[in-house]
Amino acid sequence: MRARARRAARGVRRRPPPRAGAERPRRGAAGARERELDLLEWELGEIAQAAPSEAEEAALLADRERLRHLEALRAAAGAALAALEGEEHAAGGAVGTLAAAVSGLDSVASVDAELDGLGARLRALYVEADDLMGELRRYGESVGAEAEGEGRLDAVEERLAALERLKRKHGGTIAAVLAHAEACRRRRAELTGADEALADAEVELAAAREELARRAGELRAARAEAAPRLAAAVRERLAGLAMDHAAFEVALRERDGHGPAGADEVEFRIAANPGVPAGPLGDIASGGELSRVMLALMSVAAEAGPPTLVFDEVDAGIGGQTARAVGEALRALAAGRQVLCITHLPQIASLADRHFTIVKDASGATARTTVSQLAKGAVVGELVRMLGAESDDRAARRHARELLRAA
Repeated sequence: MRARARRAARGVRRRPPPRAGAERPRRGAAGARERELDLLEWELGEIAQAAPSEAEEAALLADRERLRHLEALRAAAGAALAALEGEEHAAGGAVGTLAAAVSGLDSVASVDAELDGLGARLRALYVEADDLMGELRRYGESVGAEAEGEGRLDAVEERLAALERLKRKHGGTIAAVLAHAEACRRRRAELTGADEALADAEVELAAAREELARRAGELRAARAEAAPRLAAAVRERLAGLAMDHAAFEVALRERDGHGPAGADEVEFRIAANPGVPAGPLGDIASGGELSRVMLALMSVAAEAGPPTLVFDEVDAGIGGQTARAVGEALRALAAGRQVLCITHLPQIASLADRHFTIVKDASGATARTTVSQLAKGAVVGELVRMLGAESDDRAARRHARELLRAA
């Protein structure tokens, strides 16, 4: 509690945000941006010049396989043609044999319907074989002409090698190459629009700074107006906590830069005794004074405060009537909210609505802390213990009961 109070009293000092112009390193990256653009343009140009496609690659691979076997293809077509037409157009070929068979069946046409059906099928075979023979002849001639031509296979190999180089550089497939080209185009669009984006961002940043300065000024004016009222209200609460002559001030200082809480440093200053200049609360106040100042601040902010408040060792450095006054202030603060207070003083504990005891057991390997609510009859015994008396001390028990009745 004390450490938190000191931080609150001093105000949170944050590192100021970057000054105007902190974004300038972006301009320093212009050279790198130009180099990246050059690389993108070169890669896009290389891909565009090659104009790869998956369909073309498949066709080229098929062409290469065919061109590598032209002689075998021509020989196979020639052998098939020879089997159909015979050597030097002799009648021994398959087509000649089929023609003889058709002629033989034609000599007895229309005598037997079944044989006529077989003859029709045989005639269809002959026509198909004769047509196939012509196709084989034309195929052999075209393959022969292609085999005699120069450079076709070399051209296919060269084109496939160019595609292979692109694939090795950009992902291993034509699809990957095309995807890389699309990514390059998107990146190029981003980089070429960087100047416009930077200009737009600078305009937005200037507007945001102007709005930030305006709001910080409004917040400073509101703080300057509220500071005297807060100081007066805290002094009034301190008078009821046995600090009648304490001076309390709220000092504002403009700091370098803005933070989440504005552009001001707020410092609580106190002088516990008359004739002493006020100084920072965290440096001047004793433990008991600091606890009472924090209680006074919480009391002033009670209406806008949180629904639960926790005070740890708010009784540090106080006792007697001052402790009673602190307890009364805590009880008033508890109206309409939950106040949890850890205390060692029976004057404060007696004013609570509910009582809990906290016991630490360090006898085992790991220390354990147990919190237990006290039954109404056990409260007197706990107050006696807090008074430093034995449980059978009648005077102490009487004092404890008087404290509870006075509450």
